[in-house]
Amino acid sequence: MSTPAATSSSASTLLAAQQAAFRSEGPVSAAVRKDRLQRVIDLLVKHNDALCEAMGADFGGRPVVFSMMNDVVGSLASLKHARDKLEAWMPDQARPSVSPFDNFGATAWVKYQPKGVVGIIGTWNAPLFTLLSPLASVLAAGNRAVLKPSEIAPLTAAVLAAAVAESFAPEELAVVTGGPEVAADFSQQAWNHLVFTGSTAVGKRVMQAAAHNLVPVTLELGGKSPVLVGQSADIRSVAERIAVGKALNSGQLCVSPDVVWVHATQLEALLAGLQAFYADQYPAIAGNADVTPVVNAQHFARVESYVADAGARGARVLMAGDWPTAEGAAQRRMSLRLVVNPPADSQIASHEIFGPALVVRSYGALADAVTELNAGERPLALYYFGNDATEQQWVLDHTLSGGVSINDVTMHPALHDAPFGGVGASGMGHYHGHEGFLEFSHARAVYSAGGHDPRREWGMLPPYNDNFVQMIRGAVTP
Repeated sequence: MSTPAATSSSASTLLAAQQAAFRSEGPVSAAVRKDRLQRVIDLLVKHNDALCEAMGADFGGRPVVFSMMNDVVGSLASLKHARDKLEAWMPDQARPSVSPFDNFGATAWVKYQPKGVVGIIGTWNAPLFTLLSPLASVLAAGNRAVLKPSEIAPLTAAVLAAAVAESFAPEELAVVTGGPEVAADFSQQAWNHLVFTGSTAVGKRVMQAAAHNLVPVTLELGGKSPVLVGQSADIRSVAERIAVGKALNSGQLCVSPDVVWVHATQLEALLAGLQAFYADQYPAIAGNADVTPVVNAQHFARVESYVADAGARGARVLMAGDWPTAEGAAQRRMSLRLVVNPPADSQIASHEIFGPALVVRSYGALADAVTELNAGERPLALYYFGNDATEQQWVLDHTLSGGVSINDVTMHPALHDAPFGGVGASGMGHYHGHEGFLEFSHARAVYSAGGHDPRREWGMLPPYNDNFVQMIRGAVTP
């Protein structure tokens, strides 16, 4: 496909220009914020076909309907929600003043102000959503922004850069394109806030770079998102929903199920169900336009090596979907592999899979599975299946993850009025909804004194008298 030529200034040049424009602008009205969000909405609507074509080409055949659903419609939902709700988020919030000065007219409030200029580094697996969904919160809070798309999806980056340049002055919103060296330079700039979506390993480097300028960060990372299947669950429904969720983007999603825990007595039924439902969606892999290819040869080989390593270590490996063929491999289309009870030190057990493979583990007691999960890093997502309300509450109380879906997978990130974000190794900070607005706003405490100051007449100023000393001592209470 042909792509529009896109030029890109350096991150430092754009940052300086946007910070100068931000300082010159002064307060950012609701109307201005809505206009900026609407222009992003409009450019997505106008260029959606070109963007989906570019995403398909970057993946070597990603289904247009998935790109439209996940990246275009998903981003539009975030942008429209922010556009429609921001006026309710913006007003000052009255807070209790300082006693006893509140009796003399002193008041207090919190004022939410934009931080300034936000840098946003996206990732290749959702090359629009990981830029534009956080951008919705950034613009709703009154900020300006510079976007850095992933170099692994260069065609999408070029189309987006051209579309943004058509609708925005670079002092308002801009796109920087380029490879890892550009991303490294981008993360070292003195942004007023920095957003990064990607792997935990790279997230650590981004946070380290941001620390040099004390830049606050929002990190959306990943991890081995677990599925806990209670014995009360309908195994047929569990198998169908996991098969559907794991197939999205061929497992190349940060909230994709990574490891499934099921009671030993239900293991075989779940495996058979996963095979059947996956094959029902994808009766053939090679040449199937509904199957998203693994994004490049390096990631294809990585997933293959994880499965091969587990098999070599004695794990049982099952195929969901037809057997691999040379044609499928040439297209980087891969059947879903089910890796059963691999050793703890195998690669697939210790690394996020991020592809069409799934670890399935059996347990004797759900509490044992939870204990093992809690011994590891906290994941971006956790999934629970079951119809036992007491057990469900126990799982929620005894685990910690970025978010949770119950009796389904990959659904909670679609909640546009609830925060999306990780915890610990899976990230920090949030976007979406009111929490996203707060993330990119500075909550500024304001105190306004009343018309009369009683401190001197009450002996509260030097030289202190005994009455004041006794009053202060009297305030020391449990």
